[in-house]
Amino acid sequence: MTRNVVTIFGGSGFIGRHVVKRFAKAGWIVRAAMRDPVAGGFLKTMGEPGQVIPIRVDVTDKNAVRDAVQGAQCVVNLVGILFEKGKRRFDTIHTQAAATVAQAAAAAGATTLVHMSALGADKGSTSAYARSKALGEEAVLAAFPSAIIIRPSVVFGPDDDFFNRFAALARMSPVLPVFTQDGFKLAHSENGMELDLFGSGGTTFQPVHVGDVAEAIFRAAGEPAAAGKTYELGGPRRYTMKEIMETVLAGTGLKRWLLPLPFAFAGIQAAFLQFLPTPPLTPDQVALMRTDNVVRGGKPGLAELGITATACEAVVPSYLARYAPTS
Repeated sequence: MTRNVVTIFGGSGFIGRHVVKRFAKAGWIVRAAMRDPVAGGFLKTMGEPGQVIPIRVDVTDKNAVRDAVQGAQCVVNLVGILFEKGKRRFDTIHTQAAATVAQAAAAAGATTLVHMSALGADKGSTSAYARSKALGEEAVLAAFPSAIIIRPSVVFGPDDDFFNRFAALARMSPVLPVFTQDGFKLAHSENGMELDLFGSGGTTFQPVHVGDVAEAIFRAAGEPAAAGKTYELGGPRRYTMKEIMETVLAGTGLKRWLLPLPFAFAGIQAAFLQFLPTPPLTPDQVALMRTDNVVRGGKPGLAELGITATACEAVVPSYLARYAPTS
């Protein structure tokens, strides 16, 4: 029996490994395209011998991309970056490379293309990341009109770069920052006028579980009615930045102060931190955080794919426990 073939760009990444596992479980032959197939060798254990094949592909190399999608019925593009460094620019990866993958998939006769974007993708955004994601969506749909666009909120899971980043910070620092746009103002209370330091609690997020995202990609790829649609994926609850930090402290068992800071201060920090090898904060990320990262409504999401969203509280404490005090 001939098996279906899927090419997954970014197959060894945080989300990619879950997508690889889901397609392999369903019996697909999986080509996991990545820059370092040796490091991605662990993916082979997710299927039968020879079922999962790590291959070396740079998404900026049109010939390599073309070869990677030959004979594939489905193509999934998960490649993205959180900050710019060297030749890896937002426009290069999120827009130009996205177009390259879509054009190659169309030329190869793939029946399905799933493209990973992000909530907040917006050509009018002050964030270069958000603008490049929106332009990438346009380029993909221009080359492959039936492409399925997936826009997740921040994605959580054992290897995430969200809760783990704040937990690692809590281990080293006596305070956790809460960037707020409407704090430090007088507000009425039962005791009269008081200084409200946190305001509304900072940017709002709707974290979505990595397993739910992978399942959504797999189900959308197999659903003919999903062709050409954009799915916005968010978890069952919205959290302010203050609540995110409280969740981190609850999961780690660490006692830390929450420090409200205006976004202007975040911008000053980012101006210096952006030059670190792996910057924890950049000016573009500060610009991105000024907009809530939540599902707006009006587009299908997890529920339309028959998926019940996983709550942070059901998963996050299990992997943040490793940051707990040892004495």
